[in-house]
Amino acid sequence: MPTIGAASVAVIAMAAMSTPTAAYAGPPTPRYQLIDLGTFGGPNSAETQEFPFISNRGTVVGFADTATPDDTDEGFTFHAFRWRKGVMTDLGTLPGGRNSVANTVNNHDVAVGSSETGGIDPVGGRESVAVKWTKDGQLVRLGTLGRNFGLATAINDRGQIVGPTANAVPDPFSLFGWGTQTRAFRWENGIMRDLGTLGGPDAAAIFINEQGHVAGFSLTNATPNPTTEFPTMDPFLWRNGRMIDLGTLGGTIGYPNALNNRDQVVGASNTVGDLEVQRHPFLWEQGRIRDLGTFGGTSGSANALNDSGEVAGVAAKPDSTRHAFFWKNGVMTDLGTVGADTCSTAHFMNAAGQVVGTSGDCGGNHQLHGFLSQRGGRMIDLNALVGPGSDLTVIDGETINDRGEIAGSGKLPNGDLHAIVLVPCTGGTAGKGCRAA
Repeated sequence: MPTIGAASVAVIAMAAMSTPTAAYAGPPTPRYQLIDLGTFGGPNSAETQEFPFISNRGTVVGFADTATPDDTDEGFTFHAFRWRKGVMTDLGTLPGGRNSVANTVNNHDVAVGSSETGGIDPVGGRESVAVKWTKDGQLVRLGTLGRNFGLATAINDRGQIVGPTANAVPDPFSLFGWGTQTRAFRWENGIMRDLGTLGGPDAAAIFINEQGHVAGFSLTNATPNPTTEFPTMDPFLWRNGRMIDLGTLGGTIGYPNALNNRDQVVGASNTVGDLEVQRHPFLWEQGRIRDLGTFGGTSGSANALNDSGEVAGVAAKPDSTRHAFFWKNGVMTDLGTVGADTCSTAHFMNAAGQVVGTSGDCGGNHQLHGFLSQRGGRMIDLNALVGPGSDLTVIDGETINDRGEIAGSGKLPNGDLHAIVLVPCTGGTAGKGCRAA
């Protein structure tokens, strides 16, 4: 399944230095019950296609392998799932399709993603289109703009959906390798709308907030740059029928990683020179793009944002190690790593400033320990917060909702990955795998 990284256009940039500050102790650490979501008979259900996502209702979506072999990189057919209150539901595929993935879900339990159709395109391979699954499990095809390629990346509580899809115009710069122009769409009430571009042939919508405003990235022209051999690509914010170019930090590549309900956008951007090892995190608000800096190294990325304007991500140090950060009011806090790990990355943050991500080895296995940090507080290994009785190692905290429930990845001794949920322990869960931090 294609992701933002599959566009093969996100190169790296540099920025100004930020001074790391000492992390404060933070509020009391919760205890968690670990739930293994399992699979549909195959080996994996996390991250090899898309990471699991959890809504504020505690509903989790993602993908899970079936027991049927398939000639994909996964090795098995895989289906979208929706997990709710202990029940794992196979959401299935479109008629004739083998594989599907659910990318996200809103607070009405409507999930969106992509499903194969069973068709084969001579240029792009297996056809796969944007879909949604209603609360009662009905699978709805969202339509196309000319060819059977696309995916839905986000949905808000109003039921508005966004993503990239392909039209029928041949394009050598097709962002997702579909062979024709990639276009940003917003879908509402059965109608798929092309949001246009920033002047180039391609654009992709990635996020939507509760106002219906959309963030994504777009080519600004069709002329390759000598440094990247690709046209200039800028992040955008679409609102009130207009696509706003958010600019970059001086380079020719930028893209968003999160959008909040205040129309703030964070992401990563090249700086002058377009060197791949010099990407910097940015925050855009009210017409201005701001370089959030690093810990003295050359690169970083802003990956998460809440409605308070707090930011989490990853930034490099002078020795080329990379640490997760929490940023607020101009201050970037180094969240460190778990134990003797050398690198870490923050993936997601909730309204309370709780940050989750992964900690690991800079030179090899980047995912060894999932972590939790509370509003800049010390990083805590999620494995230390769950009770005994499972052979899973929590290697990544991918998403966290406003109730503090975490969806992530667990690794079995044989190397298989399973989607997991960590539920904060309360009186009602005492004795069900909970243990003190």
